[in-house]
Amino acid sequence: MNTSNTTQDDLALGHRLRVLRERAGLSQRSLAKKVGVPNSTISLIESGKSNPSVGALRKILDGIPVSLSEFFAFEPAPERQIFYAAEDLVEIGKKNVSLKQVGATLFGRAMMLLKETYAPGGDTGRVMYGHEGEEGGIVISGRIEITVGEERKILGPGDAYYFDSRVPHRFRQVGAEPCVLFSACTPPTF
Repeated sequence: MNTSNTTQDDLALGHRLRVLRERAGLSQRSLAKKVGVPNSTISLIESGKSNPSVGALRKILDGIPVSLSEFFAFEPAPERQIFYAAEDLVEIGKKNVSLKQVGATLFGRAMMLLKETYAPGGDTGRVMYGHEGEEGGIVISGRIEITVGEERKILGPGDAYYFDSRVPHRFRQVGAEPCVLFSACTPPTF
């Protein structure tokens, strides 16, 4: 299985699997148990963070059941929701970094919107990462140190950023209070 940077194709494959799994009335856990793979495998594929081999995908699809040709011929409808209550935002972050995504899926979308909250000590990690696209955001409260390539700056409320996401980057909360910012990434390959 490939766990490299997420692509639009990975997102589409993951969304397609999620829709078909849910239509079959299976949870991620029950499908994983049924086909003998770790639950995390199903989760990583559905989130677009893992691209399974043909053999692995076929094994998973046998648990739904659906053939490979039916799977790739299936075109789920993109999400049509326009307005989102705060509780509708989907948490995709972990530990001290909350990333709340607007929309349950990015399938069929050209942009990803996030409400990001970095708790004290929150950090995207020491290893900088890059991905296809462009991203930008505005700090609402708190302070964040953003490193893009060789450039580094601490931003506070009202400050903003915009950069080519292919350049390795890192976000790190600084100060005593959590940092909240709103960001967008296009295409949604984060």
